[in-house]
Amino acid sequence: MKIIVDAFGGDNAPLEIIKGAVDAKNEYQVDIILTGDENIIKQVAAENNIDITGIDIAHAPDVFSQNEDGTKIREKQYANTSMAKGLRMVAAGEGDAFVSAGNSGALGAGAALLVKRIKGIKRVAFAPVMPNSNSYFMLLDSGINKELRPQALQQFAMMGSIYMNKVMGYENPRVGLVNIGTEEHKGRELEQEAYKLLKNTPINFVGNVEARDIPLDGCDVAVCDGYTGNMILKTYEGVAMALLSKVKGLFTKNTKTKLAAALVMKELKDLKKSVDYNEVGGAPVLGCCKPVFKAHGTAKAKTIKNAIRVTKDYVDNNVIDSITQALGELKEVE
Repeated sequence: MKIIVDAFGGDNAPLEIIKGAVDAKNEYQVDIILTGDENIIKQVAAENNIDITGIDIAHAPDVFSQNEDGTKIREKQYANTSMAKGLRMVAAGEGDAFVSAGNSGALGAGAALLVKRIKGIKRVAFAPVMPNSNSYFMLLDSGINKELRPQALQQFAMMGSIYMNKVMGYENPRVGLVNIGTEEHKGRELEQEAYKLLKNTPINFVGNVEARDIPLDGCDVAVCDGYTGNMILKTYEGVAMALLSKVKGLFTKNTKTKLAAALVMKELKDLKKSVDYNEVGGAPVLGCCKPVFKAHGTAKAKTIKNAIRVTKDYVDNNVIDSITQALGELKEVE
């Protein structure tokens, strides 16, 4: 399997990206192609004693800025950026998947416009897997589509269910529609019409789920438009960091609390690990006809390694083929 990795995407590129890619190659036995400035990649690797033997480099001297309008990714002037290079390579079949921690808007736009959607899929969606009180859940869309139609939410639900089954191992994922109340009539026209569709979709639809119930294992797949999803995502991350900070402050307050912390150190480390986005690594751009994954913008080596791991699982489990098949069955039901 050959995975293309954007060496210059994210705040800690290229060093942490290179380190994570090397770790993934060694641990998961995958072939890696790094996109980016070849001279800088080799220089950084040499300066940090990183052996990149066996890793290919696709030279791309430019970087797509985090501040740039993402829709410009397909324009000719950005063709030599590390992200555009990787997207065009995976679209052309020069690799089995693409991973980037770069500009989210550009990656979403590039997935839809350069790599293209699965035939019949209306919109692609960012779909991060996040921790809850029991295990994990998927949130989609978490940022690409501010406005969409009910049929797109139906397709998101189907794709999210397949991913959680095939990649995360959930036997019968529970799908919830994010809303302001659990009653069927709640929400805007978008949610009301989507509810009607989801009731008749061959998935385990559990109805509307309120935002407060999502962290409490209210569902395994939470479906919403990208504006709502991104608000949930950012709030979720902020609350998690605030709570961990308060816990740290509590256990370092005085000698008594430090002794208490020593007694439950393992449990505290387990708690921190359970809410750490680095453990999952990457979020798929579901609906894209080739595997494209987004790693967190602040990704370190561990994040990149895990992003490559879940990308490998995505390819191994033929998720795109399963989505294509399910889409055909959905049309038959309709």
